[in-house]
Amino acid sequence: MSEQIDQQQNEISKLIERYSGRDGVFATDIPSLFFIRESNVTEPLYAVYKPSFCIIVQGEKEVMLAQEHFKYGPGDFIVASVDLPVTGQVIRASADAPYLALKVEFTPSQILEVISDSGIRVGPKKNTNRAMFVSQIDAALLDAVTRLARLLDNPSDIPVLAPIFTKEILYRLLQGPHGSVLEQMAIEGSYTHRVNDVIQKIRTNFDRPFRIEELAKKANMSVSSLHRHFKEVTAMSPIQFQKQLRLQEARRLLLSESTDATDVAFQVGYESPSQFSREYSRMFGLPPIEDIKRLRVKYEEKINV
Repeated sequence: MSEQIDQQQNEISKLIERYSGRDGVFATDIPSLFFIRESNVTEPLYAVYKPSFCIIVQGEKEVMLAQEHFKYGPGDFIVASVDLPVTGQVIRASADAPYLALKVEFTPSQILEVISDSGIRVGPKKNTNRAMFVSQIDAALLDAVTRLARLLDNPSDIPVLAPIFTKEILYRLLQGPHGSVLEQMAIEGSYTHRVNDVIQKIRTNFDRPFRIEELAKKANMSVSSLHRHFKEVTAMSPIQFQKQLRLQEARRLLLSESTDATDVAFQVGYESPSQFSREYSRMFGLPPIEDIKRLRVKYEEKINV
């Protein structure tokens, strides 16, 4: 790692510590910029990643998309180009050297604006790629990230300069070895863009059954073509994608509300509570009630430390 990158990472680390100060995910005064801090190795955490760019400046993390593993640490970054249900786990962190990360969320329209303004030439029929990748950061990209984070110390500059620095970050990503992943997400008519339309349809209606023929029609693809391209982008089938969304929402509901597993099963779209319990156990390792009890005990232990 170059001395310049090392200095930039140290500066970002100090900014994250200053504006967080404790463990958790923290929104900042800059729209779409988040800081993440963890002082301990975590258990697997289930979430839906929005289109985003994330760098680690201290510690290490592993993200699992279906059966694929993405490990990254200082000097690396990870990008998700569409909404993806994933499992993430901080695998290196301590009280003396906490896990510190920075995330920038973005939209297809922002990518399209950069493509348009920069004159990048792309074709709508490029092959689909996995919508998640890990790559090594370079000094130019990290410099743009550092300047964006540094704006927190000068809030009056944020409205004018934050959009400019965010645009530069996206430009650097588009110029990188995986730029086509972002291009295809934004270009109307591309396979990835059409798969993303289906993803949004499933996300909005995850608790309702769907007919694959209707999704294929929405994507203007045959059923077999949709299955192939959907799996290339997300590493899972549309049904598996929906199941991940349902089970993640079920777990959230069980943790946040005083309700029983049968009610939650029906709320998230299951017709059979026994099937819900089986699939929940398969994903989270324990039946619903036992899993929630375990999580609440862990939460109590954490806040009482």
